[in-house]
Amino acid sequence: MIRARLTRADLAARLLLAFVLVVLVGAATAWLVGAVVGPALFHAHMLRTTGTAESATEHAERAFGTAAALSLSLALAAALIASTVVSVALARRIRRSLAPLADAARRVAAGERDVRVAPPGVGPEFDQVAASFTEMAAQLAEVEQTRTRLLADLAHEMRTPVAVLGGYLEAIGEGVEQADDQTLAVLRDQTARLARLTEDIALVTSVEDGRLRLDLRPAQLEQVVRAAVASAAPAFADAGVALGSEVADDLAVTADPDRVGQVLTNLLDNARRHTPRGGQVDVLARRDGDAVVVEVADTGEGIAAEHLPRVFDRFYRVDPARDRAHGGSGIGLAIARAIARAHGGTLSAQSRGPGQGSTFTLRLPAAGGPDGDR
Repeated sequence: MIRARLTRADLAARLLLAFVLVVLVGAATAWLVGAVVGPALFHAHMLRTTGTAESATEHAERAFGTAAALSLSLALAAALIASTVVSVALARRIRRSLAPLADAARRVAAGERDVRVAPPGVGPEFDQVAASFTEMAAQLAEVEQTRTRLLADLAHEMRTPVAVLGGYLEAIGEGVEQADDQTLAVLRDQTARLARLTEDIALVTSVEDGRLRLDLRPAQLEQVVRAAVASAAPAFADAGVALGSEVADDLAVTADPDRVGQVLTNLLDNARRHTPRGGQVDVLARRDGDAVVVEVADTGEGIAAEHLPRVFDRFYRVDPARDRAHGGSGIGLAIARAIARAHGGTLSAQSRGPGQGSTFTLRLPAAGGPDGDR
């Protein structure tokens, strides 16, 4: 029990315990010397009073001074030895505990990411440092994986329009193709695709870095939702997907209506692309306590449980080949979540599995709520 308590003790408690131990050793030594040596010295001096010119008082004072000096000297020596032993023991223990952390730091600096540091057990401070270092290494590994995947996906996204542009320009230069309206339309479409990709990357980066400026003002979210649904209706009709909505009134928020509309547009576009012809997409907007909630539910492909935590990652696709065929850049959901967070809200995804459809839920602080009047 005592050992377990010492293991849980923090570094300050250990140092205090070491200090108290040194003091107790010195005090015990002083008491022991005073109790054992003092009486013998006093008795010897008393015996010397016979046949000397010194009085008993003088011998008593000399006996007391000698005993006190001896006791203090031995106590200081014992305390010095105890402090040295305790300091060396603590230093060795701390050094042994920090050695794995230093080694792990060198490995991370050398580029290794799969690094784990076990809790040293010296105290909660060192255990917290080890846990934080392990978490940092895991986050660095995730960032590295995301960076590698992002660069690969970005290269893939740019390869197609660049290849189309290069092919058409070469064909025009060789006289195989004519720079007619149809050819120019293809070139403009591919150029616009590259421009959208560039803008999306810049937007999601600025939002996640906190550099996006929002024009926050009082707004009625039901108007924003209805406008987004009306704007998306023609594309849904062309895709053969039914679009329904149920929007409550008086959904007051403090937000940037344009950016919230962008979130809803991205969610509707995502739902349309992943819902087959004959499917259904429903938009539900309601008040929920101190929040305003907008749900975009579809009867489409659905999302497996292992993919749900990552659907908002940049360029992440459940099925890369199928999603690229749908024409998405893989950034729309990342932008939507970043904008939601910039408003103090959340964006989450739920699905019962492949083929069971999915629901994306946007929650924003209602005006007058805890975070609605920022």
